[in-house]
Amino acid sequence: MPLTRDSTQTIIERVQRDSDFGRALLDEAVTLFLSGEGMTARLLLRDLVNATVGFEGLAAETNKPSKSLHRMLSGKGNPSMDNLALIFRVLRQKLGVELHAQSAKAA
Repeated sequence: MPLTRDSTQTIIERVQRDSDFGRALLDEAVTLFLSGEGMTARLLLRDLVNATVGFEGLAAETNKPSKSLHRMLSGKGNPSMDNLALIFRVLRQKLGVELHAQSAKAA
């Protein structure tokens, strides 16, 4: 009997029972994208999609084929900014999150 558990399933279950955790993961995905760590951000978004709306639901909300969305959020995916914006919009709505940008003051 294996002593380990699939981390993806653990994340999905935690997001489903702890909305603050889901919002924190969305915040982390945004931070990762802005820090140039797109691959990790896409994989994190994939887990959030699975935990919230699911890929079929995301496809319905974005009018994009679920197979294309799966590819976009894979390790080698390359979603356009427009597609990322759609994905973030759906996740923000599902998690009840508002995003605000602010500039850092020059030192």
